[in-house]
Amino acid sequence: MNVLAMPMHRFIDHRGKLVNPLPEWADLTTLKGFYCDMVLTRTYDNKAVALQRTGKLGTYPSHLGSEAIGIAVGRALKKSDVFIPYYRDLPALWARGIGMEKNLQYWGGDERGSDFSPDDAHCRDLPFCVPIATQCTHAVGVAAALKIQGNHQVALVTCGDGATSKGDFLESLNCAGAWNIPLVFVINNNQWAISVPRSIQCGAELLSDKAKGAGIEGITVDGNDIVAMFDIVAKSLDHARKGKGATLIEAVSYRLSDHTTADDATRYRSEDELKQAWEYEPIIRLKTFLIEQGAWSEQDDLNWLAHCKDVIEKVVEKYLDMTPQAPESAFDFLYEELSEDLLSQRDAIINKAMRMQGGNHG
Repeated sequence: MNVLAMPMHRFIDHRGKLVNPLPEWADLTTLKGFYCDMVLTRTYDNKAVALQRTGKLGTYPSHLGSEAIGIAVGRALKKSDVFIPYYRDLPALWARGIGMEKNLQYWGGDERGSDFSPDDAHCRDLPFCVPIATQCTHAVGVAAALKIQGNHQVALVTCGDGATSKGDFLESLNCAGAWNIPLVFVINNNQWAISVPRSIQCGAELLSDKAKGAGIEGITVDGNDIVAMFDIVAKSLDHARKGKGATLIEAVSYRLSDHTTADDATRYRSEDELKQAWEYEPIIRLKTFLIEQGAWSEQDDLNWLAHCKDVIEKVVEKYLDMTPQAPESAFDFLYEELSEDLLSQRDAIINKAMRMQGGNHG
């Protein structure tokens, strides 16, 4: 894909050069904050992959390359808004105030990783959604409820490019347009739906064109330019908050990692394609821009990286020191009510756990 030739919203190009004047909100202090956020979440990502490789975490979906999308979404949303994430959304949830240890719990198979605490201001955010595109229908319901409540709050839902081929996504777009609800869709178009390239997923030139059939606004943004991402997400949220309806944002990025740690992307994409994609990634471009503005230095970078590693190590220690979840959690957080058959299964797993704790594995 010729990213440079695509019509899209962009302020800073892949070489760290301004191609359009920065918006008024984009002062250097704010941009340094965005850069630090992205570096911290990438440091976490590297550590999470290492934990999976050493058997301390389950299958994990890296967000390598999509940090600008996540941080922009998380920072643009208000606390009172509702975020409906998909599985590659740690940066956005972290920016929303959800601790990284929750993400480790989730991918470690701990049900408590989806509990954002009823005492937390962010508790209305939904947990990760692994089934493809089903979170879009959830988002429609949330946004419809927000409209009825009339509190000028917005729901924002994310998905990958592969999800846009699902009926759930298209039906959700249609409802968003027909009902004029406060909903923002953000597509992380990272060019690959597992092993299926964007080029054969959809015949449309832009995924944002799918908004036309729903009668809502569609915008394509450089998902590697965090300035462009934040600018469009913030404007779309404001548009919805004023009762003007939904927006579909296509954020063009690239999945620099395997689809998950259970995948081997070398089997279906070329080394040359990946090498070229690294030239467009979001962190180096913002770093280059900040250095050229005199707002950052290589020593600043070393100091921040050391800080990030220290922060992440403490998060990992907290995760590894957690008391294991109760074995019956698999039932308690999946069903609202348990049938007699399920109750007997729940009792059986409790009894088995008690025998194992007592040293009897029979």
